[in-house]
Amino acid sequence: MESHTAAPRGRENTPRPAVTERLVHRAREARMAGERSPVAPRAEIDASWDRVLRCGVDPEQLPGDGLLESDEIEHRRRSTALGEVMPVLRDGLAAIADAAQQIMVVTDTEGRVLWRQGHPGVMRRANDICLEEGAAWTESATGTNAIGTALATRAPVQVHSAEHFIRVLHTWTCAAAPVRDPRDGRLMGIVDVSGPASTFHPATLALVGSVAALAESELRSRHLVAIERLRSVAAPLLCRLGGRALVVDTHGWLAAVSGMPPVDRLPLPKSLEPGTVWLAPLGMCRVEPLPGGWLVQVAEDTQERPPRRVVLDLGREQALAVHVAGPVGSWSRRLSPRHAELLYALALHREGRTAAELAEDVFGDGSRTVTVRAEISRIRRHLAEVLAHRPYRFREGVEVEVVHPDVPADLLPRSTAPVVIGARMPAGRR
Repeated sequence: MESHTAAPRGRENTPRPAVTERLVHRAREARMAGERSPVAPRAEIDASWDRVLRCGVDPEQLPGDGLLESDEIEHRRRSTALGEVMPVLRDGLAAIADAAQQIMVVTDTEGRVLWRQGHPGVMRRANDICLEEGAAWTESATGTNAIGTALATRAPVQVHSAEHFIRVLHTWTCAAAPVRDPRDGRLMGIVDVSGPASTFHPATLALVGSVAALAESELRSRHLVAIERLRSVAAPLLCRLGGRALVVDTHGWLAAVSGMPPVDRLPLPKSLEPGTVWLAPLGMCRVEPLPGGWLVQVAEDTQERPPRRVVLDLGREQALAVHVAGPVGSWSRRLSPRHAELLYALALHREGRTAAELAEDVFGDGSRTVTVRAEISRIRRHLAEVLAHRPYRFREGVEVEVVHPDVPADLLPRSTAPVVIGARMPAGRR
């Protein structure tokens, strides 16, 4: 009598890897040819292929879009809290990856590889596909892959063999998971395990996800320690102050409070500086720096409402300025031509603009988001009371007036920004 071995529970419908690879390869070839296929890849891979096709990635290209210089890599390492949890990631993944003939890769939010470690032979093979420090592994640069697809979806994902969009990656398998900062929930980067396709194991993704969660837990523990340290400084300080005051860390998490109900977290402007500032839940406040945080004293003698009026004066090229009138008085600031262009675009679009939209408005190039974010950050150092972000916009309840030159053609005459050029034209010719 022929004997049969029962399949393990939960895996009865799991296809054999070789069969799955053949089916995915057929689906991919059909997609590349613009044809319909009787089989389809997994939903997350199907969606990724659609995104990559829209980006115009060549499936026959070799990975590699220019490596970052070593000093830029070091700068990015120092600028992320991922460096604080690299020991956790190494302990949890690097040794296992080495034993499994794989490598661990850690990237920033732009998909740039900042660290990698693992099996020496696989490290050398990874150089052939540009999976090395400083390389870009977003979907737009390297097609469907675990790092880029995890960045796109903000979710863990495993990409095996022919599921990769670029053909040369079909001999690889990879699993990646996002790591978020527990202090503000923002994405910090991606942790990934990659290796030859023959090293595929279905449990790899669960392992990577668990280690990513462990790294987040380590950051959370470090944050609690920092809050306790700040609290020890804040408690005696608040005892000496009258009125309503609180001490928060640099992310707005409460360490101590006096004269008012406690809050878990106080929303802070991205670029907060000492002085008088409007904070949405409290009104006008006096803000002073502390080691690891801020002392926030609520102003008791002002009406609790934000600055009411902003005048963007573009009437004279030599005297571009912004004037702000609010409950604690009025003040003005000179503007550079670039900042004038950005504020003008925001004044025209009160609903708000993304970085890409502002890049189109000012440069005619939606890809110049890094420059836009840097310039807006500089503007918000002085206008955080009236400017919000996500999207960038003037805050609700703020009246905005633009002072134009007498002749429309004289509006920022040296500017080549599309948003300004369009405003110079007579209404009938736009």
